[in-house]
Amino acid sequence: MRLALAVAAAYVVGAVPIGYLVARAFGVSDIRRHGSGTIGTTNVLRTLGSGPAVLTLAGDIAKGFVAVALAGAVAGGDPLVRGAAALAAVVGNCWSVFLGFRGGKGVATGLGAFLTLVPWAVLPAALVWLAVTATFRFVSLGSITAAVCVPLGTVLLGYPSASALATLAVGAIILVRHRDNIARLMAGTERRLGERAAPS
Repeated sequence: MRLALAVAAAYVVGAVPIGYLVARAFGVSDIRRHGSGTIGTTNVLRTLGSGPAVLTLAGDIAKGFVAVALAGAVAGGDPLVRGAAALAAVVGNCWSVFLGFRGGKGVATGLGAFLTLVPWAVLPAALVWLAVTATFRFVSLGSITAAVCVPLGTVLLGYPSASALATLAVGAIILVRHRDNIARLMAGTERRLGERAAPS
């Protein structure tokens, strides 16, 4: 029962469409009609600029963190419950019940969840994200490589198997959600960091 309640609560927390709400507050009625069509930080940045993007990033990270922290509090720190909550929060972000089961790509929410679940595995992955993004200026490429690094770090650092499985599942979701980006990277048409999409 605790597992079911924690997962359901984590999904609802993760499903709160931060980017959509931030964009509406800044005058864009539906961020999904602009840029890449998602509600994530990168699309908000390209459409509305750095201020709204920072708010979106902070909100998405916070909801992942809170979802796992609450689940851990309810279940006494049970790794299985916390891992399931991390996965549920990312699923909520990507397929939000509030947006007709559409949403973001799970990166920032996954980051927040992992900061609670496997904090020491986040550090090397964050450095990889920074290095790749700064070098190539593709946020998507940085996100993909970081998503692969977190499960590896989780295993190498000896975190519980439930945590490792959760990071692997979240990483797989992030890769699937970036399939269009992967296609554009291979075709050489992916947008680089800093390119703007004018709102209509």
